[in-house]
Amino acid sequence: METSSSLNATSFVYSQTRRDSYFELILTTCVDVYHAIIGSAIQLANDENTIRDEFLKYLQDMCFKQSHELKNLKFDKETVENSGRADIRVLPTKDEYINDEEYYLIECKRLDSKNLNGIYGLNAEYIKNGICRFVSGYYSTYYGCNAMFGFVVESVNNIDKLVGGINSLLNTTMTNDHGFNVNAKAIDPLQYADFADHYPYSYMSTHTHILGSELVLYHLMFDFSNNII
Repeated sequence: METSSSLNATSFVYSQTRRDSYFELILTTCVDVYHAIIGSAIQLANDENTIRDEFLKYLQDMCFKQSHELKNLKFDKETVENSGRADIRVLPTKDEYINDEEYYLIECKRLDSKNLNGIYGLNAEYIKNGICRFVSGYYSTYYGCNAMFGFVVESVNNIDKLVGGINSLLNTTMTNDHGFNVNAKAIDPLQYADFADHYPYSYMSTHTHILGSELVLYHLMFDFSNNII
């Protein structure tokens, strides 16, 4: 497995209007984790928390963290955000403490090929109970960017087509799992972005945050269809 480049934050310039280079390198390492999971041929339940926990086995392992230059980062799960819990928190620990909100979040959702353009189904869940949690301020966004992991749990002919289904729903108002109407308020839909060492299923989207600022979301789609039991 290839190791990702150095994660020394001082080596990169952060562009608030476009992207966060430090976070991009963290996400690139998550692609390494995905390849390690696939290479292990592990069988996984069709459950987003089970798949997420498999990522955390690597991201919380000190040997893996040292070999991938992640030792100055703390990864934990189920971080309390308002009345919900974000899937993965990425907390930088090297620099001077600023406040308790100084971290990145990754929200994980399952995806399949059913009802790609409908308001019910996993694609819609990815938006109304994923993207919209960041847009609405339900989840915090200290750095102006966060990430979504899409776990593809059944064989699909074309992941880009699946992403197209998500994009077709971005401006649709839907009801989330708390009974509130939400909208992704997309400025730019999910588009391929080469931030993860040419990984073919990496995307970025921009949204208008409820407070009026621009929010950047990174998206990584991971195909686990051959690992689901």
